[in-house]
Amino acid sequence: MSLFRRKDIQAMLAEKQKGQQLAKVLGAFDLTLLGIGGVIGTGIFVLTGVAAAKYSGPGLIVSFILAGLACIFAALCYAEFATAVPVSGSVYTYSYATLGEIIAWIIGWDLMLEYLLTSSTVAVGWSGYFQKLLSGFGIHIPAVLSTSPGNPDVPGAIMNLPAALIILLITAMLARGIKESTKINNIMVLIKVSVVLLFIVVGVWYVEPANWTPFMPYGWSGVFSGAAFVFFAYIGFDAVATAAEEVRNPQRDMPIGIIASLLICTVLYIVVSAIMTGILPYKMLDDPAPISLVLQAVNQNWVAGFVSLGAILGLTTVLLVMLYGQTRVFFAMSRDGLLPKLFSQVHPRFQTPSKSTWIVGFIAAGMAAFVPLKQLADLANIGTLAAFTLISVGVIVMRRTQPDLPRSFRVPFVPLVPLLAAGSSIFLMVQLPAVTWQAFVIWLLIGLVVYFAYSRRHSTLNQRSNG
Repeated sequence: MSLFRRKDIQAMLAEKQKGQQLAKVLGAFDLTLLGIGGVIGTGIFVLTGVAAAKYSGPGLIVSFILAGLACIFAALCYAEFATAVPVSGSVYTYSYATLGEIIAWIIGWDLMLEYLLTSSTVAVGWSGYFQKLLSGFGIHIPAVLSTSPGNPDVPGAIMNLPAALIILLITAMLARGIKESTKINNIMVLIKVSVVLLFIVVGVWYVEPANWTPFMPYGWSGVFSGAAFVFFAYIGFDAVATAAEEVRNPQRDMPIGIIASLLICTVLYIVVSAIMTGILPYKMLDDPAPISLVLQAVNQNWVAGFVSLGAILGLTTVLLVMLYGQTRVFFAMSRDGLLPKLFSQVHPRFQTPSKSTWIVGFIAAGMAAFVPLKQLADLANIGTLAAFTLISVGVIVMRRTQPDLPRSFRVPFVPLVPLLAAGSSIFLMVQLPAVTWQAFVIWLLIGLVVYFAYSRRHSTLNQRSNG
């Protein structure tokens, strides 16, 4: 039963007060923009075209609604946990308090899959947009230094240097302080949302309703597969929960930040996908820059230029949020003894886990530079969906085992809403390819080896029981 030993929530809160402190500088507005920064990026600027052409057609609207519903149900569960357990670590910490140590470890291991793979994948996309921007000024980075090795189109490729450099630049920002990083994030988020709104205002006049027919050319199976594919577009809002210890008033601000950011992003995704598929036939949208493609098709090249800038800023903020989330999960796992103490050491001046931040940054930069990661988006999806499933179960468990625990936000209609969150997450997981499941199982097995070889013995709960 030691595998399922749980951390006492009151002990967690007391431990947080006694341990090294992170700076409390964030409010509801910062959290909302942090969530939008993590969500609006690859999904809206890259994946929408591929999803429409290969999976959903104009029914992409329904795919986004289905994926968004799964996230909204999960977001309500996140919000309750965030107010009851305002501690760094997000779903990892919540699982430790309700489902036990081994489940918490598996979730933390899943979150590594989500944050590191998403960061590296997005960095590769950022590199592509950045190179397009430079080429507009006649500047060209040699292909061997801007492509991951193994790309058949670029024999002799050495590394994707721009992808690695942008990760290291953001790592340096995060190491110096979350307050400064958040200010930069807020500015970039406001600009990229303005760019998306500009596309909506300009594009709506060119919509041809005939392009929405047939609405679901690949049937419901295509819509479901499209929902599983575009779920990647929503990854990021859960990173808001990792900021709990740096929020001035977490009981009030955490639910606002989590739910508001997700609702805003869902509405923008639905409107943008409707306009895109209304301007061009869905089969023509199979392009890595679909919004620019649509605008160029209606001779709005000046708007397309702004969209390219918005895409670069959008992907930059996604990187910032993903790298931030990973370091805070490592911080929590290290404080619990499941990872070396190095990951929970706080810089005396900047009040950030700077050593952990740099370690995460170098790992992500290496993956972005040397590994072609686009095909691993599904793997990031399945790790996130597994986390959503377990946090939904955790809400039901916490209501039964700790009904009197103070929580300023409560999920409505328990256990119905948590069961809907878990069920919709599992449904989307089933839509993913078999090879993704195989890779996921291998990743989990590696994690279990690490747990039994190191983490179980070094766990603070284990040391207390032995002491």
